[in-house]
Amino acid sequence: MLKAIQILGSSSSSSSSGCCFSLPNRLRNPHPNLLIISRKPIEPAVPDSGYRDSDSSKPHSASAAPPLRKGCFFRACRMSHSRNHSGASPSSPSATSVAIHTSGSSKKINFCQWCGGPTKHEIPDGEEKRRAICTQCGKIAYENPKMVVGCLIEHEDKILLCKRKIQPSYGLWTLPAGYMEIGESAAEGASRETWEEANAEVEVLSPFAQLDIPLIGQTYVIFLAKLKRPHFSPGPESSECRLFAMEDIPFDSLAFSSMLVTLKLYIEDKKLGLGRPKFHYGIINKRPGTSPSEIHAYTLDHHMRC
Repeated sequence: MLKAIQILGSSSSSSSSGCCFSLPNRLRNPHPNLLIISRKPIEPAVPDSGYRDSDSSKPHSASAAPPLRKGCFFRACRMSHSRNHSGASPSSPSATSVAIHTSGSSKKINFCQWCGGPTKHEIPDGEEKRRAICTQCGKIAYENPKMVVGCLIEHEDKILLCKRKIQPSYGLWTLPAGYMEIGESAAEGASRETWEEANAEVEVLSPFAQLDIPLIGQTYVIFLAKLKRPHFSPGPESSECRLFAMEDIPFDSLAFSSMLVTLKLYIEDKKLGLGRPKFHYGIINKRPGTSPSEIHAYTLDHHMRC
């Protein structure tokens, strides 16, 4: 069951107001003003192994992440019905009942992270999933998804990309992004990652996309941002940073499917003449057995635009 998703950001209008993107907490009986756009591939079809960075262990820059823009207040974003994943019309029963399946896998935890004792794998009382339970102290090891945050930086009608100098996907292009840290907001983490990977100070403008990848237990939150100063250079994890016009984005040399989806959605919004890009939510489902390097092997399901 998809839980309530609330992402805050600034309005795309010229006023100083901001907006809140609030999606329904249940998709079985969606609000009549909700637009659900589902498609099989934006390009060919299905997942990639996501970021899989070891960013959580890298040192932070001494410079603090740039603060968020002040003076924003928030309002709900409205949408209208469209066709569902199967292509059924809104009047059909299937169009008002969208099943979301979680196919994520769980790694086996053999030892307790607190006392080091051996674990057993059982379903605890009152729960539905098998968990790793310590046979000595009785504590349960819960596995939770990781959040990757990053920035889609617009500058003079171009997008800033970084070429990775670390594995995975060494030598391929990506938006500056990495794992969110304890003690920071998603926007602060996205700004910090941009500073660490591109030595660029940015102002976060609005949320652009939340992309879930259940198979690998990751959620991407990408923000639209702009450079505070027109200066950037490769950080320790990047070999090159460059601004690309939309027609020059190296789609065959991107690091991850999540980056491919994000950039495709951005270009699609631009071509639709929607003014500022909209907010997108979607689930990237990976084709089982697909190599992480096969970035076109995904489907974008339960896509919503507001």
